[in-house]
Amino acid sequence: MFTTSALVAFVYLGLVAANPLGARSSTFQVHELRRAAPQGFTQVGPAPAEQTISLRLALAQSDPDGVIDSLYKVSDPDSASYGQYLTKDEVQQFVAPQSATVNAVNAWLKENGLTSKSLSPAGDWISIQVPVSKANELFNTDFSVFRHAETGAETIRTLAYSLPVPLQGHVDLVHPTVSFPTSFALKPSSQASQVAFHTTVEEGGLKAVCSNGTTIPCLQELYKIPLTPAVHKDNELGVTGFFGNSAHYAWLETFLEKYRPDMNPGTNFSVFGIDGGDNDQNYPSVSEGELDIQYTVGLATDVPVTYYFIGFDNQDGDLDGFLDEANAILALDKPPAGVDYELRKLCRAYAQLGARGTTLLFAAGDDGPGCGNDDGSVFEAFFPSNCPFVTSVGGTQGYAPEEAWTGSSGGFSNYYSRPAYQDAAVSAYLKAHGQDNKGAYNATGRAFPDIAAKADEFIIYAGDSFYPIFGTSASSPTMASIIALLNDRLESAHRPQLGFLNPWLYKQGYKAFTDITTGNSSLQCESNGTAHGFSAMQGWDPVTGLGTPRFDKLLEILHL
Repeated sequence: MFTTSALVAFVYLGLVAANPLGARSSTFQVHELRRAAPQGFTQVGPAPAEQTISLRLALAQSDPDGVIDSLYKVSDPDSASYGQYLTKDEVQQFVAPQSATVNAVNAWLKENGLTSKSLSPAGDWISIQVPVSKANELFNTDFSVFRHAETGAETIRTLAYSLPVPLQGHVDLVHPTVSFPTSFALKPSSQASQVAFHTTVEEGGLKAVCSNGTTIPCLQELYKIPLTPAVHKDNELGVTGFFGNSAHYAWLETFLEKYRPDMNPGTNFSVFGIDGGDNDQNYPSVSEGELDIQYTVGLATDVPVTYYFIGFDNQDGDLDGFLDEANAILALDKPPAGVDYELRKLCRAYAQLGARGTTLLFAAGDDGPGCGNDDGSVFEAFFPSNCPFVTSVGGTQGYAPEEAWTGSSGGFSNYYSRPAYQDAAVSAYLKAHGQDNKGAYNATGRAFPDIAAKADEFIIYAGDSFYPIFGTSASSPTMASIIALLNDRLESAHRPQLGFLNPWLYKQGYKAFTDITTGNSSLQCESNGTAHGFSAMQGWDPVTGLGTPRFDKLLEILHL
């Protein structure tokens, strides 16, 4: 999907330090710095003094650890608070800045003749518009122009900035400053479309529905997903889309006519625009928007599906609308029960959504273990799948049996430590296979993916034809549809929805998943002639996680 943001690739300094910027340092404290620009960026020169830039200030939250503690309490099946999700007001009490912080920041804004705009429902994110020359003075820095060698794109950044005395202890970070742009665009997986998969079954039900690609009937048979319609209209499934990923109503209609003729004519989805987003029906391009909508609407029978469409007018800088979307959903009195998306502060925003009972599913990515450096000796972990507060979905291929999809991303985070909920499963993997690719990854980091689903040859309809699409961007909406149908049945039983899945998955839910033990994620590494990928193994592994779902077994585990 997309690589880890450079937002976390810096040093945070909580002490007074010598400031390399000279005379302005007397009332400042260095807050963040990086030793050099990331690979591929070259400093061109000072940023134009008169150019206006937009800066976002993350204000210190009242009790950020309280949100995390609450998330685990309501998500752990052994907790007395399991399923007792927080309200919007209860979450905001944890994250809203204290009055002392609000007063200090407002006084600083007034003193410097600045006005701010609130970007989050709790008021913990604000933005200011300032000329470069003013920003240099405010944060004791020197903003410069940096050029990306591959694309030629230029961006204004700095290698270090400081906080003035009035803001120290009240502002967690200023963004974008020392973070550099990375592409959040969904990567095409056309290179994977040439990969052959293996199957040992030559007859039977699966061959009849899966031999010509992955379709709705194939997934229903493989994962035992029922045709039974959902009945609760407040059980919403949210799907994230971006400009260029329009989902066309007419194309969905044709898709359903072929693969779900039993569904009510006119079955459709709604759109929620963020940052000026508009699901433009005149946009002709074939996109993953078709994939996400056609398979969520087609699999999660009669579950209300909302397409959260993000436009260009984003307020979160290089996060390209992801934080704006999280804040928009947090502002809802009743957020969707599940969101299929495609870091620090952003990862914690996902924890807030989980504490309110929203399941967040992210595609693990289509770049194998991430052989991103020159010699492939160090693997990159991909955000947001490496955030410990979301559920990461890897990919499989084939159908009898399934095996690991060669492009499926997975591995270990360099930034987030391994959460307790996956200690036993990951430790068992490392004990048995820790020597594989040793030194290429951080064995103490958050491990992903958590689970998996098919990622190969998904047939979509676009324009006037049916097309195959490959990637974990197909795996995630498949899993999201299953969770939505389970939530509908839980609601009928007067029980809470599943919410943040991971503590439950690693303690109980894994029993309803088929362990994938063959295949590997070597595609991207082999393509550049470097290191090997990870292999699927018995138990949890960094390609397919705990395995692929069986709806009938999930019903048994949940006593439904």
